[in-house]
Amino acid sequence: MEAGLAATVMQVPSVLSDLELFARMRVDGDPHARELLIERYLPLARRLARRYQHTDEPIEDLIQVASIGLLKAVDRFDCSREVMFSSYAVPTILGELKRHFRDRTWSVRVPRDLQELALRVDQTVTRLSLGRRRSPSVGDIAQIVEASEEQVLEALEAMGAYRASSLDAPRSTRDEETESVAEALGSHDHGFDRAEDRATLEPLMGRIGERERTVLRLRFGDDLTQAEIGERIGVSQMQVSRLIRQALARLRAGVDAADAAP
Repeated sequence: MEAGLAATVMQVPSVLSDLELFARMRVDGDPHARELLIERYLPLARRLARRYQHTDEPIEDLIQVASIGLLKAVDRFDCSREVMFSSYAVPTILGELKRHFRDRTWSVRVPRDLQELALRVDQTVTRLSLGRRRSPSVGDIAQIVEASEEQVLEALEAMGAYRASSLDAPRSTRDEETESVAEALGSHDHGFDRAEDRATLEPLMGRIGERERTVLRLRFGDDLTQAEIGERIGVSQMQVSRLIRQALARLRAGVDAADAAP
């Protein structure tokens, strides 16, 4: 493969101008000219990618995204326009990098228009804070980004979705021994569910008799088998089964009647 590339370079000398290479690629359909153009401007793509190397994105991924932008620039460049290819390639590559950050690096999916507004709001807040040496008001931001105050507040809230925080992260960095975010979160209290179920069942239990309520409590509350319940109340297992079916049928009828009520 390296030998083939060397032969290609010999066939398409590097002294050829960009326009001559584009002419060979467009008119003659020469794929070697395209390869040479890409090879010639790969250092530019890598240099633009390194502008963002201090972000959380791996530099290898950024170089790959910038290279995709370069490929798009080579394929879309219009030779008839009297501009240098680099003048067209730079904004195309930067646009690809910005799209990558906009679409791929948000922890929670946010609508694109809100992402764009959030980025403009963030830039505006930084600029105004440095210029005025104080945090700008929502009204100041809204006036500059040409959005309503409600939209600015929504954008500020959406900015929290850009990076997710680890539940294992400490709540504070002041003390060496501190609880994590996960340890500070409240757990689900199943008592609320039981209270809600009890409030729902209480009026329905009046539809069944005392014996049926006892059987249901022993079966579903104390988790006894039908045989054990029969021994407890002095009836056969078959009678216990019939009592349970009758009680559940009446309870279901009560639920259906309540749902049908206006």
